[in-house]
Amino acid sequence: MPARLPPTAPGMRIGLYGGSFNPAHEGHRHVSVTALRRLRLDRVWWLVTPGNPLKSRSELAPVEERAGWARGVAAHPRIAVTTFETDIGARYTRQTLRYLRQRRPGVRFVWIMGADSLATFHRWQGFREIARSMPVAVIDRPGFTLTAPAGRAARALADWRIDESDAPILADLAPPAWVFLHGPRSPLSSTALRRARAY
Repeated sequence: MPARLPPTAPGMRIGLYGGSFNPAHEGHRHVSVTALRRLRLDRVWWLVTPGNPLKSRSELAPVEERAGWARGVAAHPRIAVTTFETDIGARYTRQTLRYLRQRRPGVRFVWIMGADSLATFHRWQGFREIARSMPVAVIDRPGFTLTAPAGRAARALADWRIDESDAPILADLAPPAWVFLHGPRSPLSSTALRRARAY
């Protein structure tokens, strides 16, 4: 059975925001609303991953439970929550992007990540392939404003970074192309929320 994807139409500009969402919180929503506005996207999809290969799964709630939390937090007509990565058996982001580009060739996808993820992007399997697959938007996070753009992945991709003022055209650019978006930052993190629940 093919994976169930949120509805699309050729030419749509869709941001892909992957993560464990363990649990989802207002910081995720903040990133998404920022991306919708600054990148002039039609939709943002939250890709609730089966599990991050770089993180422990010991505290990971079941994917459908996390998706349910995410839907409650997102509460936005232009944010869709999907678990299709589980359906297709994708363990790595590059597998997900290959799948989407093959099946939705007329859609203008943009990969969205927080600056904290950019700081470790060089550790992702095939991070250069990801950058060549679709444009990337990095949203600033507290503590990473200066360190993430100076990190290993950002330096490797420095030639393809566009000016922040050009963010509205990012979805129209051929990859590799990426932008770092500054602005109000959310201090929330899923790790901190899990720790707070434990007390």
